[in-house]
Amino acid sequence: MGRPVVFFDIATTDAAQLFGFYKELFDWKIDADNPMGYGMADTGGLPGGIGTAQEGAAKGVSIVVDVDDVPAYLARAEALGGKTVVPPYDIEGTGTLAECTDPQGNRIGLWKR
Repeated sequence: MGRPVVFFDIATTDAAQLFGFYKELFDWKIDADNPMGYGMADTGGLPGGIGTAQEGAAKGVSIVVDVDDVPAYLARAEALGGKTVVPPYDIEGTGTLAECTDPQGNRIGLWKR
């Protein structure tokens, strides 16, 4: 069985504008009441988020895949032509996250609870 996609992320220049767009278009419920103003999207299906990317950071849509060993999957991605763009870091009380790209530059989050 393959590793499941567990989250999506939309990185943009103006998250607040996209909150309204996705709320109106798909009737998503978006909660940005947190210190980062990151919009947690309740889609009725796969959870996701919408946030303003920092200056110079990649923008666009990425997927987050559940893995059992973040560093091992980063090494595997690099061996297959990908690139690590955010090394592993812990999110207190929830898990470990890292980000890589595939050989064509698409972003992929690697998540371990």
